[in-house]
Amino acid sequence: MTADQPTARRPTARQPLTGQAAAGSYAVVAVASSAGGVQGLSELLGALGPRLPVPVLVVQHLDPRHRTVIADVLDRRTDLPVQIAEAGEKPIPGTVHIAPPGRHLLVGSDGKLTLSDAELVHFVRPSADLLFESVAAFYGSRAIACVLTGTGVDGAMGVEAVHSRGGTVIAENPQTAQFSGMPQAAVNTGAVDFVLPLVEIAEVVRGLLDATGQ
Repeated sequence: MTADQPTARRPTARQPLTGQAAAGSYAVVAVASSAGGVQGLSELLGALGPRLPVPVLVVQHLDPRHRTVIADVLDRRTDLPVQIAEAGEKPIPGTVHIAPPGRHLLVGSDGKLTLSDAELVHFVRPSADLLFESVAAFYGSRAIACVLTGTGVDGAMGVEAVHSRGGTVIAENPQTAQFSGMPQAAVNTGAVDFVLPLVEIAEVVRGLLDATGQ
C-alpha cells in the first residue's frame, strides 16, 4: 500500500476480530511515535476515554539530555493516568506507561516491564521495534500495536513481529500524519491491518476491545 491509496484498509485473509485474538481478548495497546508525537499522543490518549481495560505502553522519541515532562503534559490531556515506566512493574490496565528518555522499554518473559540501556536501534533509544517485538513475544494475538507520526523507520520491524503472532496493527495515515516516515514504513511492510486518520484510531481501538467483550 502506498500513501496515495485509501486511508483505511480492512484485513482480508486475516481478520483481527476472530480466531485467537477474539478467544483470548486483547491485553495491551502499544503505541510508537516520534516527531509530532506529543500532539498525536494527546489526541489518541484523550479520545480513548476513562476505564480502559488494558494498559497502554508508549515509546516516544525524546531528547535524553533534557528532563522530560511528557507524562505531566499527557496526564492533563487524557482521563487515563500517565506515568514514566519503571523497571519491574507490571503494566496496569487503564494506565499509560511511557518509556523514559534514552532507555528502551520492553515487556519481559514474566510480563513485567524492563528498561534497557542497550545500543541504539535505527539511531534511537527507546526503540519502537524492541517494544513491539517484546509485546508480540509475551502477548501474541492479544496485542494491539499503533504507529503514529514520526520520521525514520522505527516500528516497521516491530509491527511485522506483532502481525506474525496474530496481533492487530494500526498505522496513522501517512497522508495526514504530521510526519509520514514511521507510519509509511509500517504500511510498507504489509503487516498493517488499519490505516487511519489520527482522529479515528481511538474509536477503532475501543471497537476492538469492545468486540472481544472488554
